[in-house]
Amino acid sequence: MRYRCISNSVLSSLYARALAAWELPTSASSTLVLPQATAGLQRWWVHEDAQIRHDASNEKSRVTSEQGKDAAEGFHDGTWSVKDFPQQRIRNFSIIAHIDHGKSTLADRMMEYTGAIRQGANRRLDTLQVEKERGITVKAQTSSLVYSVDGERYLLNLIDTPGHVDFSYEVSRSLAACDGALLLVDAAQGIQAQTVANFFLAFEQDLAIIPVLNKIDMPAADPEKVAEQLEENFDLNKKECIPVSAKTGLGVNALLRSIVERIPAPKGDASAHTRMLVFDAYHDEYRGVVCLILVVDGKVQKGDKIASKASGDVWDVLEVGLLTPDPCAQNTLFTGQVGYILTGMKNTKSAKIGDTWHLVKKPVEALPGFREPKSMVFAGIFPINAAEFDPLQAAMEKLTLNDSSVQFKRENSSALGAGFRCGFLGLLHMDVFRQRLEQEHGASVIITAPTVPIQIKKSSEEWIEIQNPAEYPTNEKIRQVMEPTVLSTIILPSDMLGGAMTLCQSRRGELVEHNPLSSNRVMLRYIIPLSELGGDFYDELKSLSSGYASFDYEEHTPREADLVRMDILVNGESVDALARVVHRSKAEKVGREVCQNLKKLMSRQQFDVALQASAGGRIVSRETIKSYRKNVLAKCYGGDISRKRKLLEKQKQGKKKLRKLGSIEISTDALHQVMQTK
Repeated sequence: MRYRCISNSVLSSLYARALAAWELPTSASSTLVLPQATAGLQRWWVHEDAQIRHDASNEKSRVTSEQGKDAAEGFHDGTWSVKDFPQQRIRNFSIIAHIDHGKSTLADRMMEYTGAIRQGANRRLDTLQVEKERGITVKAQTSSLVYSVDGERYLLNLIDTPGHVDFSYEVSRSLAACDGALLLVDAAQGIQAQTVANFFLAFEQDLAIIPVLNKIDMPAADPEKVAEQLEENFDLNKKECIPVSAKTGLGVNALLRSIVERIPAPKGDASAHTRMLVFDAYHDEYRGVVCLILVVDGKVQKGDKIASKASGDVWDVLEVGLLTPDPCAQNTLFTGQVGYILTGMKNTKSAKIGDTWHLVKKPVEALPGFREPKSMVFAGIFPINAAEFDPLQAAMEKLTLNDSSVQFKRENSSALGAGFRCGFLGLLHMDVFRQRLEQEHGASVIITAPTVPIQIKKSSEEWIEIQNPAEYPTNEKIRQVMEPTVLSTIILPSDMLGGAMTLCQSRRGELVEHNPLSSNRVMLRYIIPLSELGGDFYDELKSLSSGYASFDYEEHTPREADLVRMDILVNGESVDALARVVHRSKAEKVGREVCQNLKKLMSRQQFDVALQASAGGRIVSRETIKSYRKNVLAKCYGGDISRKRKLLEKQKQGKKKLRKLGSIEISTDALHQVMQTK
């Protein structure tokens, strides 16, 4: 068994105790060979883990006593004011990391060490239930921390950003409000897919990046190897990596000091006209829309009249303040400070993320990077019970107060009744919205198979965008079809490379990069159609890699594709809820699977029911649900065969008449299950 330790200021005591525990010379190399006595090693580790917690607790007590009053108490009782923190003593930063690498835990420890929250208040910045359950960040949050270095107090503004690619635009605007970022990496897992994506997001924003190695207290941690990975792949000096344990708090004090020393102060002009960046907004039931802003230039105070550069709307500033992390009202926010503004706004759609705000009659140049949110995935949302349509509409209107990026309009389906056609930023965004509908509002809904917006060029040289498969033209000549694609990043063990490449190629992927990260890990980059990720792609990737693969993607340029509309016909009538757009080469396979699943779920009738899949003007698959059949020959005990044939022919004609007159109703449960067909 081999165990690695880094001989540095944080781990030196742990390293020395390890040597002493096994009676090894102190001149041993950084690679420590331990005996094969596993039980003894476990006993040693339990003892050391308790010692680490004790050391971290002592460090926290010492730091807290040195820092004195916390930010919330200091600002609320008037001991401190935003005037006490000039621009050169402000640090705006974010934490970026792969999922489950400890971002929220580290944020909690930093707030604990600076006194912003009480000890043991876990996941303080994750306010939604879905965030706590999934371990992800959906809405950006901020917290202003006060930290003292060499007798001077610094205002540290932590901006907690979403980490998933679905929210990449919101992440880019949040990072635009920062001057530095902590690149957090698990010392046991190393670089993962989102680590790569988040690094380049911060790198493109020209932020000061501090590499942080988390979970160094785990037995499987190998910080030295991970530091070498960071240096090799991102050109970050491994000697500048800061080892911490977010769980115990070990190394957090050194990290806070590094933030002050290595992240630059904001560069705004305090004497210029007021210019603010809006990087997020949320709806408060009692105070209306709360806008999170960075004062880029000048200052803003209560009573000012401000205007939006994007829309031209004008509002009165009713309140400004800091989040510590609870709201703390102030009279003014100065250059470089991050806080909130209340304007009496009723809907978050008026607060455009990335917009530039300025004082009325004092126009300024707009900050770069602003764009309207663009839906990348569309799906229909219908109530399971038609009587629940009005409560569903009220729930969606309330949810969109906090999520302006969701677009929805009313839609009617012959199979599912009244519902909504909704646009989302991505597949995760859609799933989070559904979960919030169910958890926060108790809505029971059916979501149709997700589709992506497709650009179609007709013979008239006109380009149209198709968001609903039912709108795809079938009797018109189509010259060109463009589908959206993504640039995906996959990191996995080398011995599982073949399965991952086969999976990507089966999803019409195009290999663009294949790089080894270490002796046993590789990184693949594929261009894959976004529609191919809407099924079980991620599940299959995790299955073939035994859970070791990590996956991330970013928006890429559209490409031409041979797509057709596939309709499902039940007894000759199309079911609009089951229509979908598929690649021509996969139409037969997908149609067969849908028809087979529908056959298993539908009940038998008094007549034969034909289930057909139609694509590109032809039937690509067919299944038949056999009818119930009475034994009309039961009373015949012999006799001439013509008598039996007459009875069978009479039964056959009756079944044919029933098929013409009868109507088929597909149950809601059956439709819901068939829609899950990949």
